[in-house]
Amino acid sequence: MNHRFLARVLPSMTVYAGLALLGFGLVAAGVPAKKSRIFPPNAAPFGHTYAEWSAKFWQWGMGLPLEGHPFLDTPDFDVTEGQTGDVWFLASVFGTVERTCTIPADTALFVGMVNVETSSLEGVPTEAEQEATSIFFADHILDISCTLDGVPVADLDAFRFLSPQFSFSAPSPWIFGETGGTGTAVADGYYVFLKPLAPGEHVLEIEGAFHFSVAEGDPFDFDSAVDMTYNLIQLGD
Repeated sequence: MNHRFLARVLPSMTVYAGLALLGFGLVAAGVPAKKSRIFPPNAAPFGHTYAEWSAKFWQWGMGLPLEGHPFLDTPDFDVTEGQTGDVWFLASVFGTVERTCTIPADTALFVGMVNVETSSLEGVPTEAEQEATSIFFADHILDISCTLDGVPVADLDAFRFLSPQFSFSAPSPWIFGETGGTGTAVADGYYVFLKPLAPGEHVLEIEGAFHFSVAEGDPFDFDSAVDMTYNLIQLGD
């Protein structure tokens, strides 16, 4: 998403001052009509729970160089950047964005839908503060939907996960700051885990938004939406 720093557009707040904390993944919407194509939320694919995979998603995203970053709408985007093993990550971008990606055979896709992280490198030092701040922002995600090849994912509330605290290493500059380093973070939000798709072409579509309103009791006004399309070319053996 075009979300390098949500905090740059937010006014200073006593509790959240200095935060530059939003990075987003794909917005999904629940349990798939074809359950065999998506791991259920209580599964532990490839030996890890969804919550644990969400931490790995953020470690991947925050460790990548700024140029061509998957969280940004840029022509330099390369889906292979930082990807290894049997699971690849996909991320979403603010605005209306369409990408075409070739996926290796037998590769599962962990998709960060709409989500948020809070880290020590962004001025939030403790696990409790990181968790509370990420929950606060994730509570303001709405209008989430996801379709795979035109089939809606249902009951997306079941696909929201709070990560354990995790450590990460970020380059300088990194996606959320001029100076990187080693830090800790907690993430919260929505994810969907696709099993390896059949060889051929597939379309993954995601929509969702963040909404904050002073009139509704929030400390600031902010609205930003995601309308993401991935045209996936799944290779065969």
